[in-house]
Amino acid sequence: MKNHLQKGKTFEITSAGAVAAGDFILQGSMFGVAKGSASGAGVLVECLTGEVFTLPKTTGTAWTKGLKLYWDAGTGKATTTSNTGANTAIGVAWVDAASGDATGSVRLNESF
Repeated sequence: MKNHLQKGKTFEITSAGAVAAGDFILQGSMFGVAKGSASGAGVLVECLTGEVFTLPKTTGTAWTKGLKLYWDAGTGKATTTSNTGANTAIGVAWVDAASGDATGSVRLNESF
């Protein structure tokens, strides 16, 4: 196809500050996990999306496989709370997680 640009499972951001490989990146409604690192602002960082990652999880709520998840930018954790206007939908729980777990497996959405 002449109009195909790329698969869309990666995107690049220009870092606003230091980024470590594995950091969750939210830019507008695009979300992914940094493949590499940046020591400061102005560096292009490639991010992966549409795959399964271990992300920090809000404790106090259990996850069941397939449960819709959101990113709470204020806490820097995945949550089950949609909190319209504040939290961004990011994907679904890939496996069950207990309420006391600090991390969980998340299958990130591919759509932005």
